[in-house]
Amino acid sequence: MDREQEERQFLGFFGIVKESIKTIFTWQKIFSQIALAFVLPLTLVGLAHIHISAFLFAKITPGYTELSDLVTLNTYELFLFTVVSFVLVEIYSILCTSTAASPTACAYTSKSITFGGVTRVLPKVSKRLMITDLWSFFVFFAYIILTSAIFSPLISYFASSSSYNSLGWIMSVILSLAGVVSVVEDIYGSDAMFKSKNLIKGKLGTSIAINLLLTIGSMAIQTVYCIFVAYGHGSGFLRFGIAILCFLFLFTLLLVSPIVQTVFYFVCKSYHHENIDKSPLADDFEVHLLAEDLPPKADNV
Repeated sequence: MDREQEERQFLGFFGIVKESIKTIFTWQKIFSQIALAFVLPLTLVGLAHIHISAFLFAKITPGYTELSDLVTLNTYELFLFTVVSFVLVEIYSILCTSTAASPTACAYTSKSITFGGVTRVLPKVSKRLMITDLWSFFVFFAYIILTSAIFSPLISYFASSSSYNSLGWIMSVILSLAGVVSVVEDIYGSDAMFKSKNLIKGKLGTSIAINLLLTIGSMAIQTVYCIFVAYGHGSGFLRFGIAILCFLFLFTLLLVSPIVQTVFYFVCKSYHHENIDKSPLADDFEVHLLAEDLPPKADNV
């Protein structure tokens, strides 16, 4: 990159967003391939989930005045579809994060990368990220259970709701950055979470701002699509136009999100004066690039 490590550590919210956009345009070929291969299916699955869920829920609502077995059948359909769509979204989210973070990391470690190289290291990287996501789900679920069952009475007496929400946001940003750590470094699970916790020290405000923007953007897109498209409030032309806009905005958000998180990861590394010249991910790409450059074996000629 054209920024020295000493300068990068001072990047704030807008500087990180600007650097992320610059990275996309600098490596536009590979990011275009990643967008078509992984981000596009994730966008379609996400919007389809909203649309079909609204359709199935509409079938359940009037059923409460009819036979109970019909209600049960429609409820099972909605539950089954929710599980299947959740699995698909999780799979494509892992693929998008892994493939989008990889070129960004290589850009910061001065390594060339191709789409073929990304797909070759994808199984190894995705496995680490999947384990970290499972840990994140377990930790967040445990956090909700504990705060609801044990700490809620204490919070109501001794703490304000803003403190409670702040704790949730801090945990959210730690878990988000832990995914990038699992892609770039050869650690995963609880180790990636502890690494993420240490990295965001001194950059907590920037991290919360980034996650807040991405979360609000995603929620706004889904809400608009649900109201005007899935539930059909408006004319056909209006619904079609809003559907296209929601698709474009969600597509862009899903592409930019992992890149912004990866840039923020390297900003935190620079802030803590950690070496970013080499990483296990860069080494993996280098091995695959060397393998591609080797002449074919005699048996394969």
